[in-house]
Amino acid sequence: MVYLLALGAALSNALTSILQRMGVEDAPESDTLRFRLIAHAVRNRVWLAGFGFMVLSFVMQATALHLGRLSEVQPILTVELLFLVVILGVWFQYSLGWKEWSGSIAAALGLTGFLIFADPGRGNGHPSTTDWMEVGVACAIAIALGIVLARRGPRWWRAACFGTASAVAYAFAAACTKEVTGYIARDWVSIFWHWQTYGLAGSGVLAVFLAQNAYHAGPIAASQSTLVLVDPVASILMGIALFDDDLRTSGAWGPLEALSLVVLFVGGVLLSHSPLITGIRAGGTADADRLGPRFRRRAGQSHASAASESEPARGIRPCGS
Repeated sequence: MVYLLALGAALSNALTSILQRMGVEDAPESDTLRFRLIAHAVRNRVWLAGFGFMVLSFVMQATALHLGRLSEVQPILTVELLFLVVILGVWFQYSLGWKEWSGSIAAALGLTGFLIFADPGRGNGHPSTTDWMEVGVACAIAIALGIVLARRGPRWWRAACFGTASAVAYAFAAACTKEVTGYIARDWVSIFWHWQTYGLAGSGVLAVFLAQNAYHAGPIAASQSTLVLVDPVASILMGIALFDDDLRTSGAWGPLEALSLVVLFVGGVLLSHSPLITGIRAGGTADADRLGPRFRRRAGQSHASAASESEPARGIRPCGS
């Protein structure tokens, strides 16, 4: 059940990314980092469908984490990259080469290997106010740096930087969620008296806002690669800093973890040089990576094919006439 829930969450995340990218990709460039971008998105039914999948993904992931261990659920969630590549190739008819497949598989295997070899255990620590302040300041610096770097550079770079900032915000929201669920288990009314509840709401809204900017800024593979890969790593680091989670580093485990990180890095480099990331194609334009026109064209082809199959063959007279 844990594995099925995690796979369902990964698929829902991939669909969320695609639908929400379609919902904001036609917004004016001047809407970047402005709430007008969210106003534009919520008027789009495609974006709202993506939001529905995002809620579904959160429920399935939270249930999986409740039933299983972090080291079981998080590696499976990286399968989202593979779901994303398959959907882009099969439905949107992007040309998938060895870079897309090798990069996605290497990134997923590298992160999975790191989490398996590290075997992060559940900590029983209760973070102090100082711990929260240190982690909060580190996250704020990382998010601010990502936003600053996203203001300049090619479209794939901007999407990746916004995605990294969003992933850190999502990880902080997850840390707050862990603390809030503990309050709910003891006395749900008490959640209103703890700042983590409002930290969860604030960081969650910020994460969604930055994710929309990532989808709007450039190719979906660039934003999604950083969202999928940075979030679990940041969550593990916060688990160590806040909740005293342990990683295996003795004996051969340390080198195996290092090797997994190298594989993860190689996968990220391959993806960063993929045409799906850079949007650079022979004769391509700045809009070459837009999903909406491809979706409508693919839907039109499917409709035309179904209509042609339903029409009776012309020029053939029935027997006996």
